[in-house]
Amino acid sequence: MLAAERAPDACPALVLNADFRPLSYFPLSLWSWQDTVKAVFLDRVVILNHYDRFVRSPSFEMQLPSVVCLKEYVKPSRNPAFTRFNVFLRDRFECQYCGEHSDLTFDHVIPRSRGGKTTWENVVAACSACNLLKGGRLPHQCGMYPAQAPARPSVAQLHKHGRLFPPNYLHESWTDYLYWDSELEE
Repeated sequence: MLAAERAPDACPALVLNADFRPLSYFPLSLWSWQDTVKAVFLDRVVILNHYDRFVRSPSFEMQLPSVVCLKEYVKPSRNPAFTRFNVFLRDRFECQYCGEHSDLTFDHVIPRSRGGKTTWENVVAACSACNLLKGGRLPHQCGMYPAQAPARPSVAQLHKHGRLFPPNYLHESWTDYLYWDSELEE
C-alpha cells in the first residue's frame, strides 16, 4: 500500500445537520478528518458511517468517520450572502448572454459607470468575451439581455442549483444522504 493511500487526508467526513441533510450541497459540507475527530471528542456529532481506515496513537485507535450528523440543529441562513461564487451558482455557472461555462466574470447589467449598483438585481454571470463586448453599454444599446432577469435567490434555490453540480469525488457511504437529481433543472 502506498503512503498516499494510507494518509487520512483523503478521508473527509460528510457533515449533516441534525435533520440528516447536508449543511450545504455546493460546496459540499465536508470536514477534514482532524476536525471530525475533534467534533467526536467534543461530543458534537453522531457518527453514521466509517472509512476502512484508522488513526492511531500509542494509547488510542479510532476508525475514521465518513459521515457525521450534528447533534444540534444549525438553522440555515435565510438570506444568502452576495458573493461572486453565489452569483455564479444562482446563474448555474453559465454566461447569461451566450450560455458559455468557462472564463466567467460578473457583469453589471446597468453598468456602474451609468449608476448601476453591485446587487443581486443588477449582476449576472458573464463570460469574459460577452462582458468585453457589452462594455459600458445598457442592454438595449447592444442588444444583449440576460437569459434570466437577475434577482436575489433564496437559500433553497442555491441548494437546488448546487445539487446540479455533484463533486468529482463522492464516497459510497455518502450516497444515502445526498440527492443529486438531473430533474432539478426544471
